[in-house]
Amino acid sequence: MDATLCSQVPSIPSTETIKRRLLKKGAIPTPKILRTLQKKETQKSLRRSKRLAEKTLEKPPSESQKQEMEAEDQYRTIAREYRTFRKMLRVKNGDMTVRKPWEREMSVDLREFARERMEYGGEKLRKESLDELKKMMAERSRQAALLLLEDEFEEDSPGEVEGKEALSFKYKKPLMESDAIRLLIKRITATNLSSQDWKFCRLMKHPGFIYTEHNLLKLVEELGELGHWRHSMSVVEWVYNCKDYMHYKSRYVYTKLLAVLGKARRPSEALHIFNHMREDCHIYPDMPAYRSIAVTLGQAGLVNELWNIIECMRRKPTAKTKNLHRRNWDPCLEPDIVIFNALLNACVSSRQWKGVSWVFRQMRQNGIRPTVASYGLAMEVMLKSKKYDLVYKLFEKTRGSGLAPNALTFKILVRAFWEEGKVNDAVEAVREMEQRGVVGIASVYYELACCLCYHGRWQEAMREVVKLKKLPFTKPLEVTFTGMILSCMDGGHIHDCLSVFEQMKIHCSPNVGTINVMLKVYGQNDMFARAKELFEGIRNISTGEETFLGPDAYSYNAMLEASASAHQWEYFEHVYKEMVLHDHHLDQKRHASMLVEASKAGKWHLLDHAFDLILEAGEIPYKSIFFEMICHNISQDNSERLVTLLNCMGHASLHVSEKQWTSLFNMNKDRVSHNKLQKLLGVLGDSEVMTEEISISNLLKSLRYICGLPSVMDSTHSDMLLPEPTVSDSDGYVNDNTDESDVDVHGDTCSIYDTEGHQSDIFSLHWGDEGDGDKFDVRADNSVAFLNNRDQGTCSDDYLGNSDNEQIGSGSTIVKPTLESTDIIFSLLNSHDYGSEESTLPSASEILKAWQENRNKDGIFL
Repeated sequence: MDATLCSQVPSIPSTETIKRRLLKKGAIPTPKILRTLQKKETQKSLRRSKRLAEKTLEKPPSESQKQEMEAEDQYRTIAREYRTFRKMLRVKNGDMTVRKPWEREMSVDLREFARERMEYGGEKLRKESLDELKKMMAERSRQAALLLLEDEFEEDSPGEVEGKEALSFKYKKPLMESDAIRLLIKRITATNLSSQDWKFCRLMKHPGFIYTEHNLLKLVEELGELGHWRHSMSVVEWVYNCKDYMHYKSRYVYTKLLAVLGKARRPSEALHIFNHMREDCHIYPDMPAYRSIAVTLGQAGLVNELWNIIECMRRKPTAKTKNLHRRNWDPCLEPDIVIFNALLNACVSSRQWKGVSWVFRQMRQNGIRPTVASYGLAMEVMLKSKKYDLVYKLFEKTRGSGLAPNALTFKILVRAFWEEGKVNDAVEAVREMEQRGVVGIASVYYELACCLCYHGRWQEAMREVVKLKKLPFTKPLEVTFTGMILSCMDGGHIHDCLSVFEQMKIHCSPNVGTINVMLKVYGQNDMFARAKELFEGIRNISTGEETFLGPDAYSYNAMLEASASAHQWEYFEHVYKEMVLHDHHLDQKRHASMLVEASKAGKWHLLDHAFDLILEAGEIPYKSIFFEMICHNISQDNSERLVTLLNCMGHASLHVSEKQWTSLFNMNKDRVSHNKLQKLLGVLGDSEVMTEEISISNLLKSLRYICGLPSVMDSTHSDMLLPEPTVSDSDGYVNDNTDESDVDVHGDTCSIYDTEGHQSDIFSLHWGDEGDGDKFDVRADNSVAFLNNRDQGTCSDDYLGNSDNEQIGSGSTIVKPTLESTDIIFSLLNSHDYGSEESTLPSASEILKAWQENRNKDGIFL
């Protein structure tokens, strides 16, 4: 026994073995450490030997243990015999519960146990309650999972199974840093979190790797390539705001972030990051950072900001700069060719052509030689500024400096010749480029082809297209043909547009952009049948990938314009309904005028539907839409809708003057009659309309003016000698003027003027519509002045009585008729008894009729 135990005792490592282990792990093996480790190894070996001895030594069982073992053996024997007996019965009765050859007896017992459990003799369980319990537990589990970031995506749909692996951080095994960065990027891009969000903080802490400079550079670069510049800023901001990393900021990480923002065309954010770099000495900008921010600002056309950057390069840091420990540190730099080219690029969009000479002067002072790109950018600045002579001068200067013009320079030259109308010079420039051996780019031939099409030479342009097809073209060939069609349309060559479109079908399949251009061409040139045919067949045009084209928002807009110009309102309605069903946005700038014309043509429901869509979108409808709806509802006597529209105008604060209301009603005389305007005035007086709004107040003034009622604001005469007159027109409308010293009735009414507080000596009669009717004044000396309202002149007492017919102005005539010619008029006017309560004043139509009869009798002509 002792020999067996000794053989199982593990051996104690020697001092040399322990020393080699320590050296392998990088520790220094001192004698004290060696003695301590050897002592511990000895204690471990003793403990192991005791455990082995307890396992190997066999102790004799006690009496109680023997009895338990015998009872267990007896139970197992009885159970085995019972199972054998049951097996024989099942085979005899054909029971299928017999186990299979590869199953154990325990599996049969489990199935038998399950069968017994299924035989429940109590009340029947309710399946609905169990389903509710299951849903309740699932909801609680989901809510609990949402509290933990790891379980946030447990309830993903089947379509999100692929993204679930990328969004989960339950790693089964440790991951490399590259894999962790990749999964972190997928998780960040799947959310819309900022650096201040607590979930973003937990998300950044969960991978567990250290955010070194290399890891941050990789993280920011990959996020930038995916187009998530906001997440790139959030990552850098969160990392360098942490206490563990705030003292380890890297200039290279910020420079990479500037490049990402420049690629995303975010100049304001890039400028903010650059100013933040200038506040800290550890991340103070160097030349790559200056180049990055200069290119970004140059592309955005921010000349002033870029000039400030150049001044910052030549300036020392201020005393407020953080971590400025070195006194003699001088980070001042001078701009190089990249920064000067960025400044020229900024001058292109801002068209500051005077700044080009300054830039070249600064380059000479710094000893920098301009490159071909510098001259090309300078030529583009002059081209945008319409300085074509300077474009040609810079091109010659490029040759004189010993530089070979590249293809982009020839492209600018061709464009300048095109805008000046020198087509032959543009062709010669391209041929010179080919003779010099300059490898042309697709944009050069594109500009030349469009130039030829603009001047009606599309056959020659097709030759350039053949050359263009042999070059590496960054954009599809359909873009070239679309530009050629637009050039033909701008040049006024409509038939050339059709010819180019037919040639396009030979070389490539038209895309949606080309279809939209052709719809515009057809619509503007009264070719509705062709536009309809092209629009109907747009879904049958298939590309090489067997995908079908469909109309977009521009297609519907072009077809609506074509239908409106051709007055095909039925098809206009069809296109409008299809556009709305495809959830295309309604643009008021494009559709308002067409919808108004459609409403006038009988398609009122389209304008009503568009009005509701505009309100649902939270926009304010245009005045033209309000005007058309008001005129339509006036013609339909829809007073409730009118009140709603006017209140809507009041809430929208649309300002409409009295003159605009009057001109609106005059332009719509065919729909808005005089009687309906009178009824509208009565309806507005009885309804709850927002009269305090200026537009509605002006509407009421205009209605009173048109209907012949005096304005309340004009009641300034209080010393009236005339009693209250009551004027009734031909339509039976009664007008009570209580606060006026004169009766000014337009239309089929008359006007009585009280000039000096005495009985009026002048009676002015008006008839006809405003602007079309005539007027005559009856004075105390029985002279009548006939005035044409189209061009009214002025009349003075010097002209009265001098001659029978005297001209006043260009459209007025003073006539001094006989006493018989005015007896009827004075009798009508004097037939009113001012002392009586009932008015006997004749209507305007009676006065007009009497005057016409008298004029025909006496031969008075206007």
